[in-house]
Amino acid sequence: MARNIQSLERAAAMLRLLGGGERRLGLSDIASALGLAKGTAHGILRTLQQEGFVEQDEASGRYQLGAELLRLGTTYLDVHELRARALVWTDDLARSSGESVYLGVLHQQGVLIVHHVFRPDDSRQVLEIGAMQPLHSTALGKVLSAYDPVAHSEALESDRKAFTDRTVCDLERFEHLLDVTRARGYAADVEETWEGVASIAAPIHDRRRMPVGAVGITGAVERVRRDGELRPELIAAVRDCARAVSRDLGAGRF
Repeated sequence: MARNIQSLERAAAMLRLLGGGERRLGLSDIASALGLAKGTAHGILRTLQQEGFVEQDEASGRYQLGAELLRLGTTYLDVHELRARALVWTDDLARSSGESVYLGVLHQQGVLIVHHVFRPDDSRQVLEIGAMQPLHSTALGKVLSAYDPVAHSEALESDRKAFTDRTVCDLERFEHLLDVTRARGYAADVEETWEGVASIAAPIHDRRRMPVGAVGITGAVERVRRDGELRPELIAAVRDCARAVSRDLGAGRF
């Protein structure tokens, strides 16, 4: 069995201590509560402070949780709020479109699937929550790259791999696709990532009008397209879903 790293356990215990009870604690209080020597406690606090997880009040010398830890906590809550707000709307989208629905957010140079609604038929399907999709070739990824500056930078810096002969890897062509995405309010992936599969996705914004994710449908090309074109009713359904979730997050009308 792998051994736990003692310094990390002590750091975690410190953060829990600072997160409960009194808002600010002195070095002696922290060392005493955790049964640590002052020198050891100070070393851990100094490291946490350098990383932004702990802050020290200049006047009193006491410690409290830092902004970086609070930012990470907010990110966690944002993702879960996004999923909670999207549950009803994504179920409705799956029913109206007859296709699988995916909710994705930016994560480590890719799209993390945080919610997946199965296609409403009797076919065998695999739950893909936690799966990663590329930014440059998927509809979800293109939407995030078009609307989120961080995702845009990640997409430009990543290795834009060719998954099929339709994948757009050239930087100039990719930037043009993002311009088109912003102009029409949605992105498409027609056999750019998987042969025989097409997707449509639209952006979700929060109360600050910031892009926080994307929602889209995925299905067989012959179902998502008609006469060689994406079915307009599916595009409208995806965009309506994205707007509805955005409104529930406080973004107002788009």
